[in-house]
Amino acid sequence: MQTLSGMDFLIAVDHLAVAVFAVSGALVASRKQMDIFGFVLLGTVTGVGGGTIRDLLLGDGAVNWVQQPSYVAVCITAAAVTYFAAHLFQSRYRLILWLDALGLSLFCILGAEKALAVGAHPLVAVIMGIVTGTFGGIIRDVLGGEVSLILRKEIYVTAALAGALVFVGLSLAGAGGLLAFGSGFLCCFAVRALAIRFGWSLPAYRAREGRDVS
Repeated sequence: MQTLSGMDFLIAVDHLAVAVFAVSGALVASRKQMDIFGFVLLGTVTGVGGGTIRDLLLGDGAVNWVQQPSYVAVCITAAAVTYFAAHLFQSRYRLILWLDALGLSLFCILGAEKALAVGAHPLVAVIMGIVTGTFGGIIRDVLGGEVSLILRKEIYVTAALAGALVFVGLSLAGAGGLLAFGSGFLCCFAVRALAIRFGWSLPAYRAREGRDVS
């Protein structure tokens, strides 16, 4: 099995993903007209929420941001900048969707990579990719009073699943770390972007009459 190499690269991408999700959380705060502390709260829980749950489930020592407070500093900075710049964007909801798609695509790969790095089963790695990519946004939407994307008819978890599967599959096949990372990222982002652009969704369950078994 070959996972990503280059700790500096992973740390840089991880911080980028945290910053992107933090901005999406802060933009939700702007839509709810919160004060700067509300921006920081939503930005921080969005940025580190998924990774926190992943680390707790994996049981691999301390939670990432507890060991490296720079992740929280990134969230606070991103949220504060958004507080002063949110008004520059005409459609903040649309921006949230696209930032969320970018964060989802980065985090689903980073979560799967960390699971593989600690020796988790490939299936667990895929699940950890989904958890890392989606739970920060879920926490953001709950605290912000928004209907979570996974509760709508959206292709969201499916995109994270596709990206994590591609990454884990290529890693198991011995592909280079950057190739596996890039392929998984592009797969997730492409699926989510197409769903946003064309309004794609999976078929929803339709209630129907029960069967008479008497």
